[in-house]
Amino acid sequence: MFISNIIYERKIIFMLSYLLLDLRPIENSKDLYLLVRYEKIESGTHRAHQLDEQEYINGTADRILNFMKSLTSTLEGYKVTRLEHSLQTATRAFNDKADEEMVVAALLHDIGDELAPLNHAEYAAAVLKPYVSKKTHWIIEKHGEFQMYYYAHHLGKNKNQRDKYKDHEYFNDAVNFCEKWDQASFDPNYKSMSLEEFAPMVKRIFSRKPYSLL
Repeated sequence: MFISNIIYERKIIFMLSYLLLDLRPIENSKDLYLLVRYEKIESGTHRAHQLDEQEYINGTADRILNFMKSLTSTLEGYKVTRLEHSLQTATRAFNDKADEEMVVAALLHDIGDELAPLNHAEYAAAVLKPYVSKKTHWIIEKHGEFQMYYYAHHLGKNKNQRDKYKDHEYFNDAVNFCEKWDQASFDPNYKSMSLEEFAPMVKRIFSRKPYSLL
């Protein structure tokens, strides 16, 4: 009887703690995770911040895929949308037997076009950085400069801007990325894979332990 009373009292204290701390369940979780609501970051508990951040990180791949669906615009002169260009680039990489990490990088290489047109390559590289190798990150980060080889002279700019990286260990890899996949992927008649086909690859890459490959 004495033990039963102790257990009952602990249950009451446990339940009152929920009410006093204003705890709520995290959606879409199999386990009973609870998260403190707070109005200032400094007011949150250690457990609350852990749960809040991890739940959000876990949804990164889904948010990326949803954003990709919105890339339906294009620049005048292009015959395909930004999404189709991305799908086409990734499909070419896939067909050339590139590893899954590079295929996903090819899919996302222009994800920053609409929000950061002047530094879209760095934007995409930053998104990928926690989940890819140093080599893949560097190729995506620099691809904007390497891509200039194919059009910069039409704008009165230096098409050979990539030459400053000639001695870099990944120089030829970046050249091949742009030559074989990026600059060639504006063909309206090309048969690209669908975003849905790439989705499992994106989810696998973004489920890696962050920064484990750098």
